[in-house]
Amino acid sequence: MNGQRAINYRKSDQKGNWKKPLAFITIPRVPRKIRQLVSDLEDAGFVRVQGGKGSHRKFRHAKFPGFVLISGHDGDDAQKYQEKQVRNALRRIQS
Repeated sequence: MNGQRAINYRKSDQKGNWKKPLAFITIPRVPRKIRQLVSDLEDAGFVRVQGGKGSHRKFRHAKFPGFVLISGHDGDDAQKYQEKQVRNALRRIQS
């Protein structure tokens, strides 16, 4: 199989069309909002510092080297890289 997962298909209609089983149907993930990421950072002790242009916001923490830069307005959907950046920053200050 070369590292690929086998999918067992089943016939679901009388015309012979093959359909994936319901176990493989996934519900799309709803992205978090920028305001939620900012709230997580502030709750963890990050402080907004001066810097960043437009909708860019810069946050610093005493235990975190450097800064976390969040771009976007509060109502915008957060991108995956932004969620990962905040998650990694929060993990780093906890250890």
